[in-house]
Amino acid sequence: MNSRHDANWTRQPERGSVALMRLIAWIGLHLGRPTARAILYPICLYFMWFAPAPRRAGRAYLARALGRPASWGEQFRHIHTFASTILDRIFLLNERLDLFEFHLHGEELARQASQGGQGRLVLGAHMGSFEAVRAIGHQVPDAPPVALLMYEANAQKMRRVLGAINPNLTQEIIALGEFDAMLRVQTRLVEGAFIGMLADRSFQSDEVRWLPFLGAPAPFPLGPFRLAALLRRPLLLMLGLYQGGRRYDIHFELLADFSQPGLDRQQAVEQALAHYVARLEHYCRASPYNWFNFYDFWNTGHAPH
Repeated sequence: MNSRHDANWTRQPERGSVALMRLIAWIGLHLGRPTARAILYPICLYFMWFAPAPRRAGRAYLARALGRPASWGEQFRHIHTFASTILDRIFLLNERLDLFEFHLHGEELARQASQGGQGRLVLGAHMGSFEAVRAIGHQVPDAPPVALLMYEANAQKMRRVLGAINPNLTQEIIALGEFDAMLRVQTRLVEGAFIGMLADRSFQSDEVRWLPFLGAPAPFPLGPFRLAALLRRPLLLMLGLYQGGRRYDIHFELLADFSQPGLDRQQAVEQALAHYVARLEHYCRASPYNWFNFYDFWNTGHAPH
């Protein structure tokens, strides 16, 4: 079912601040990762006690992913995993890759993609760490640069966060809504870059398709898949899942190849979206604490029956 979706998650107030991120970054970079990780426990406890609506949403998601009600400890683990990836972002964006172990799944596909000289669109999710995905550049020779494509409001937030973590960071962010956004996307693709997008949340007035996901229909945006079809580029899935301690598992898969001649574009879009949702569900069940959903993703008050 197609519809326009009123994405209520976009109206939730943003938690935290740039000043807090700067403080945590200073602690992590000057006092070390173990000290910074110790601070996560009171932060997570605060969230557990004083953020009831996000905690309820997280608990509802875990019940779907686990197939049973989540215990208090499992809810805490979900929040702590989220906080851990936020903290590790500080080290990853400051090139402290020596602190981590990266295990790449789909290495041959990653090598083919990086050596083809052809730009690709890369889909992620609010799952694990997108920054950890950049670590494949240290495991795969000649890995291409990655530019992030996101809505303008989110792009502004991301720039502020990245500036707080590392003022010298040169991560390229392309904001949808800027007049030259699509020209920049096409230029970077021709140059062989990967364009990264998150495809598990819709924005206000986005056209969505309601698809079965963890036992109930949920809205997924069509835009990223239509863009890949329009640009006639291969579409990849990349996820960096946190497995505790120092370990991240990086998964690299082909979702669809829109560069193939003679495709029925609409059918190919629908198939790619369904494939994405199926793989996201797979990883939610395999690594349930890595999907960071803290709002009513299923929009239960408005979901079609």
